[in-house]
Amino acid sequence: MIISGTDEAGRGPVIGPMVMAIATIDEKDEHRLQEIGVRDSKLIPPEKRELMFDQLKGILKQYEIIILSPQEIDDALNDEKMNLNWLEAHTTAKLINKIKADSVVVDCPSNNVEAYTDYMKKLLDKDHAKMKLIVEHQADANYLIAGAASILAKVTRDREIQKIKDSLGVELGSGYPSDPVTVRFLKENFDKYPDIFRKTWKSYKKVMDESKQRTLF
Repeated sequence: MIISGTDEAGRGPVIGPMVMAIATIDEKDEHRLQEIGVRDSKLIPPEKRELMFDQLKGILKQYEIIILSPQEIDDALNDEKMNLNWLEAHTTAKLINKIKADSVVVDCPSNNVEAYTDYMKKLLDKDHAKMKLIVEHQADANYLIAGAASILAKVTRDREIQKIKDSLGVELGSGYPSDPVTVRFLKENFDKYPDIFRKTWKSYKKVMDESKQRTLF
């Protein structure tokens, strides 16, 4: 029995990409995930996550990672037929279509699990349409294989943010609107490094509006 799980990292930040991952393992080897301490990546210290990322690559039967840029996220949110949940559904389906497994656990971002599941199913190719789907909130906390996917996604997202910091030579915080360092960086640099920001986010629009008002006066 081959099982798989999906999860995302970076859904809410105003800076940087959202990363989605799928992890696949033979069910008889799932105990190895528990042995190295796999769980929801948010509960694991960054240094430990980095170590586990490399360990997982040696344990998993297959894994796939998709990095969605701020531009791709904005394009989806500017499309009247799309939203962030549907973007996740499309990306999750792409991940599932890339792997071979008997079942997949999907971490669901929507409050309407049934509608999300139905929407995502329509995006699966014929070879995966009959796969057993387990779609739940907080799947990364309840299923080891989804927890493995969450670690892959989180570490990849952290590395992408570090690449941005290194290329700019500045400290921009975590990228989340609740981070004071990120808020300050956004206010001071929203027009200097436009490619790293999600321009559809309220926090970005607010800074833009405030800038326009200052210009008018």
